[in-house]
Amino acid sequence: MCGIVGLHLKSPLLEPRLGSLLTEMLVAMTDRGPDSAGIAVYESGSSGGRYRYSLHSEDGTRDWERLATQVADQVGTGVQIRRIADAAVFSSDAAPDILLPALEEHGPGINVFSQGRVVEVFKDVGSPTEICQRYEIPSRTGYQGIGHTRMATESAVTTEHSHPFSPADDICLVHNGSFSNYATIRRDLTDEGAVFDTDNDSEVAARLIASELAKGAGLGEALERLMADLDGFFTLLVTTADEFAVVRDPFACKPAVIAESEEYVAFGSEYRALAGLPGIEKADVFEPAPEELYVWSR
Repeated sequence: MCGIVGLHLKSPLLEPRLGSLLTEMLVAMTDRGPDSAGIAVYESGSSGGRYRYSLHSEDGTRDWERLATQVADQVGTGVQIRRIADAAVFSSDAAPDILLPALEEHGPGINVFSQGRVVEVFKDVGSPTEICQRYEIPSRTGYQGIGHTRMATESAVTTEHSHPFSPADDICLVHNGSFSNYATIRRDLTDEGAVFDTDNDSEVAARLIASELAKGAGLGEALERLMADLDGFFTLLVTTADEFAVVRDPFACKPAVIAESEEYVAFGSEYRALAGLPGIEKADVFEPAPEELYVWSR
């Protein structure tokens, strides 16, 4: 079952409230996924245009300051650090192809949950309430965010298996449902050079989209390829630095509702996730149609 939520803000006036609104939306979906939860926040200002790397230490004992110094010495440019519970966000001018090998060398066992210039991802095992508080989500600002609370069906209950999946710069995916032929698609992507972090079927969908985007496709085209290649029952919410997209399988088996107003586009697995949003009574609320692409851009 799983619950997914998302918020794409049209009005800058709501950006200071992004984290608190997303937290309320995700907590409303708690009973759809008791295993783990995660959230991605898109915010353009705080890193000064540098790359951001969302990192997590499973054992909770990482010396982040020492790691940042080691990585900075190797890549030849500064690495700023922001600690949040067992996680940290590194900010640097160093691009992923330079920084990630250094991180792998000096920080074995570190999970890299996202990379890019505007996105940060936090996820963990536990309830949405605990995780949002642990990673200070209610205080976050930004223009876009998505969240997921998981009931595991295809893979283990671990922090790494949790959603969102972020397979490339500023791309995130959350998924409710399951894919039946994901092992075949995973083999095809592996043959093309894709490297997987988990055996989760949702990661396959995320890396398929990233593969298509890397080949020059637009997000809508990538999602059309996904619908052609992957079989199963699904509702997907996918975001890039400037896009927010929803798609459902041909039978629309998994619940979904969208609300659009002059201030925002909001998504929830159920309407109760949207009920507390400002001005929801004036929004256009509708159920997305099966196999129809819905894409909004900044």
